[in-house]
Amino acid sequence: MGASMTPRSPSRKFVRLARLAGWNAALILAGLALVAVAGEAYLRLSGAFAALPLPLRFVPGVGVLYEPHAEVRRTNGLDFWTAQRANSLGFLDREPPDPERAAASCHVAVIGDSFVEAIEVPIEDKLQVRLEALAAAALPGLDVTASAWGRLATGQANQLPYYDEYVRQLRPNLVVLVAVDNDFADNSAVLRAMRLGWDPARMPYAYPERAADGAVRLRPPHPDYQPSSDLPGWDLPRPASERWYEALGRGLAKRSLFAAWLDGKRRALIPPDTRPPLPERVALTAALPGYGWILDGWQPTDAQELDGLLFVEDPPPVFAEALADMEWALAEFRRRADRDGAALTILASHQEVGLAHTPQSELLLGMAEPLGIPVISQPDWIAHSGGRIEDSHWPHDHHWSPQGHQWAAEAILDWLRRHPETCEDRA
Repeated sequence: MGASMTPRSPSRKFVRLARLAGWNAALILAGLALVAVAGEAYLRLSGAFAALPLPLRFVPGVGVLYEPHAEVRRTNGLDFWTAQRANSLGFLDREPPDPERAAASCHVAVIGDSFVEAIEVPIEDKLQVRLEALAAAALPGLDVTASAWGRLATGQANQLPYYDEYVRQLRPNLVVLVAVDNDFADNSAVLRAMRLGWDPARMPYAYPERAADGAVRLRPPHPDYQPSSDLPGWDLPRPASERWYEALGRGLAKRSLFAAWLDGKRRALIPPDTRPPLPERVALTAALPGYGWILDGWQPTDAQELDGLLFVEDPPPVFAEALADMEWALAEFRRRADRDGAALTILASHQEVGLAHTPQSELLLGMAEPLGIPVISQPDWIAHSGGRIEDSHWPHDHHWSPQGHQWAAEAILDWLRRHPETCEDRA
C-alpha cells in the first residue's frame, strides 16, 4: 500500500501566503524607492525650479510690499514657474521711469491687486510692458510709457497709498484701476479680516474709517503689523493625524525636491482650505469688541462664501459698509485724478465683474458712472478679438495668463486710440 498524502496544515499555507505578500510588498517599496531616487536625481541634476518664501517687508503708511531687488519665485506646480526681481520700490515691475521722463511721455499707471502684481508671469509678459510695445507699433508718433502698482489681497482703498506715495510724482496721463469680483469685499477691513483670519483693527493695509459724525478718512496700515512669508490664516484645531501628515509633508518638501514637486502637484489639484466654516468665522469676528453690531442678523450657512453674499436680500450692515467703502475709494481716485489732471478709467477683468448683465458688473457700473469713471470691459474686448475667456487665465489658476495680459494691454491701447486727448500735453 502506497504512502499516504498528508495535507498541508493551515498554518503552513498562511506562512507561505505571508511570505509571498511580503516579497510583493518589498518589490513595490523597492520600486517606489527607485522612482523617488531617480526623480530626486533628475530634479537636482536638471536644476529644477524651487519656489522660495516670499521676501516681504512692511512699508509704513503703504502696507506690505516686497523687499527691494529681492528674487520672487512662484509656481502652482502645473501651469507656471516664474522667477523675477522686485524693483527698488518693492513692486514686481521694471524700475519706474524717471519723473521727468514720465512727465514728458504719455504715461499710463496701472493700479490693482494680484492681477497687476502678476507673480504668475515674467515681467516681459505683463500688461504694462505689452502696452508699451503695442503702442510703439500702433501709435509711432506717440511716446507711451507704463508702470504697474499691484499687490495681492488689496482693494481700491488699500491702493490709494500707491498713488499718493509713488504714482503721483510720475504725473500720469491715464490711471487704470483693474477691478475684479472680490474687490467689493476686499475694500472692507472686516470682510477681508474674516476671509484671512486677521484682526480687523490691525490690518496691514489702509482702510476707510468712519468717525462719529460720519466723516470718512483713510486709516493707515497698522504700524505693528509684521509680514510672514505667506498670508497668515486661521489657526484651526485639527485632528492629530492631519497635523502629523502636514508636518511630515512640509518636512520632506524642505529636504527633497522630489517631495516638494509631489506636494506642489497635490496642492495644485486639491488646494488646502484651512479656514473654519463661514458661520464660525462670523461668530469669531462678532465676538471682537466693537464688531458685533456690524454683523448683526447675519446667519450664514457652511456652504456660503463672502463674495456671493453681497447680493442677498437684507444683508447685514457689514455688506452695505463694504460697498460704501469701495464707492468712497473710487471717489477718492476720481478726486486725485482731477486734481492732478489725469484721466481715470477702470479695466474690468475677465472674472464675473467684467461679464455683461451680472450683479457684479451692474454694481460696478452703478458706482463708476455717477463718478464719471468709464469702464473698459476686458471680456468685451476678448469677444471683439474673437478669443475665448478661458484662454485669458491659467487652466489651474484664475489669474491672467500671458494671453490675458495681452488682451488687457490691447483694450487699454484701444482706449488711448479712441481718446487721443488723454495724451495731450497738459502743461
